[in-house]
Amino acid sequence: LFRSARGNPLLTTAGADQAVSALAPGGNMEGKEVRFGIANTALFAVVTTAASCGAINGWLDSFTPLGGLVPLANMQLSEVVFGVRTLALAGCKTVILTNAAGGVGDGLVPGDLVAITDHINLVGRNPLVGTNDDRFGPRFPDLSAVYPQRMRDIVAKSAAEAGSDYQEGIYAWLLGPSYETPAEIQMLRSMGASMVGMSTVPEAIALAHMGVPVIGISLVTNLAAGLSPEPLSHEEVTEIRSEEHT
Repeated sequence: LFRSARGNPLLTTAGADQAVSALAPGGNMEGKEVRFGIANTALFAVVTTAASCGAINGWLDSFTPLGGLVPLANMQLSEVVFGVRTLALAGCKTVILTNAAGGVGDGLVPGDLVAITDHINLVGRNPLVGTNDDRFGPRFPDLSAVYPQRMRDIVAKSAAEAGSDYQEGIYAWLLGPSYETPAEIQMLRSMGASMVGMSTVPEAIALAHMGVPVIGISLVTNLAAGLSPEPLSHEEVTEIRSEEHT
């Protein structure tokens, strides 16, 4: 659906309008599974890190991007969040955001899945900067419940039914692409963060602006800097992520 708009990261072509119409209530995709490939879909711009690539699976009422965008290639945050905004406008009532993250909190180990309770934006960027589009939401939106308790309760129940451990934590967003220093990790620990990563927060802010509840889940792929004697590597991140997919 979105390939007709490929090459235009803002999706201002008729191809985008066609896609949104198909996904909207009454469209020919209503009630059907929606499947996209992040790496070759203009809607989600260009993913430049292997750990962020994957399929997107979802339904109109619940949409799950498997792998967030890491805004490293001079991307504007308006491009980063355009995908989730499109799905929200098409009628999505809940969005599940997943990411690969470094474990900061005590007791976390690679392979743990952690539900996000809140986030800390340490990048100094926000997708809502600029002229506000009142069709999306208010100029100064409330972010006190971006990841609502009622949504986390659903995740906890699902984890229990699957026999999986349920954990919660605060996600800290740093820009990257370098990993954090041990001193930065100690700072994050003192601030109450349990995970650290380079994605997710822009999309969560944009969705909160539009009144769409978010479920955030981090896959801990490595212990953060200074918490393990081993140096950090992107290979470790992709290896753990691949194991979880299989």
